[in-house]
Amino acid sequence: MITTIITFILVFSVLVIFHEFGHYYFAKKAGTLVREFAIGFGPKIFSYRKNETTFTVRILPIGGYVRMAGYEEETEIKPGMSVGILLDENDEVTTINTCKKKQLLEVVPIQVSAIDLEKDLYIEGYLSGDDTKLVRYSVKRNTLLIEEDGTEVQIAPLDVQFQAASLPQRMMTNFAGPMNNIILAIITFTLMAFLQGGVISNENELGSIVEGSPAYEAGLAKGDQVLAIDGNKMTSWTEIVKVIQKSPEKSLKFTLKSVDGSDKQLNVIPEAKKGNDDSEIGIIGVNAPVDTSFTAKLFFGFTYTWTVIVQILAALGSIFTKGFSIDMFGGPVAIYATTEAVVKTGYIGVLNWMGILSINLGIINLLPVPALDGGKLLLNAVEGVRGKPLSQEKEGIITLIGVGLLALLMVLVTWNDIQTYFLK
Repeated sequence: MITTIITFILVFSVLVIFHEFGHYYFAKKAGTLVREFAIGFGPKIFSYRKNETTFTVRILPIGGYVRMAGYEEETEIKPGMSVGILLDENDEVTTINTCKKKQLLEVVPIQVSAIDLEKDLYIEGYLSGDDTKLVRYSVKRNTLLIEEDGTEVQIAPLDVQFQAASLPQRMMTNFAGPMNNIILAIITFTLMAFLQGGVISNENELGSIVEGSPAYEAGLAKGDQVLAIDGNKMTSWTEIVKVIQKSPEKSLKFTLKSVDGSDKQLNVIPEAKKGNDDSEIGIIGVNAPVDTSFTAKLFFGFTYTWTVIVQILAALGSIFTKGFSIDMFGGPVAIYATTEAVVKTGYIGVLNWMGILSINLGIINLLPVPALDGGKLLLNAVEGVRGKPLSQEKEGIITLIGVGLLALLMVLVTWNDIQTYFLK
């Protein structure tokens, strides 16, 4: 269980870091202030500030986010609030502290009467509760804002907020997360190919032979090219497997070309074995051929990623042809349960699982659903057609509806997963 939990957290963390780094990198390139890069949700357990971004690790390791200025809800300081401020030698504000648990040296307590941290950059109020003396201080552009939970972020003037970037820059920032997930899958599958020494080939030849198997007893050898079975031409490994599986305990005549170039014919009787659906299938004890060339291993990441993408899109398309079913989706519970099974197969299985999860995360995030990256891209497209963005109120309502629908789906999926994996 400990191994499964650690693997689950590591895999999820890698997926989240790669996804959010895409948003982070292109937001920075667009000149947008990234206030926080968070791994996980909930209360923070660790934070580290570098340049203008605070990197945090939070207690629930099932996601993460990049908080861009002007993109998410800002820390609100209202008139009447009491905050602490730090001043430099020119009496300009360098820090605003709203966290009651965090005490600063040389802090100046002020009861806020007016504040602007986006345009005019000032704070106005009464010192130490003295409502007879109103003071006003200029706020520096890089002033540190300590939020109520102690997280340190930087204030965001309008010119470094997300909406200040051009439309193409904002679209690239929104697209970058899913794009990075696809890139991660390509890297993962390529690494997997090199670690396992090659990739399965679909050539019409035989891989390693299991000692004592029907193929071994009949004299088949690794590298033999299967030209025909019972006179039917064979051009791929897939065709060979289909014929064998359909012929349990039936004699098959193999026409072969040996590695040395000589032709031979051998009879093989497949052993009967129960398949996944309890029906009988034939097996002869031959593994698939493996291509160990550098080129095959290098390009496997691209070809296998494309194969998985096609399979996922086909599954999503079946919603329209076969109808919606909650069983088509899996949440954190299903991912954990599958991770438990994958861990038993070793690190190659874990890498394969991580690559598949990464592609799933990328494609699901591109769906045109409000609150997902695809929904944000859709709003960007609407802005491009209209020539202006939707009002913040309308966009907020659309996002809120999307969040509500996603939350409902997550609850239903999680309950379905619990029933499937733990209550049956």
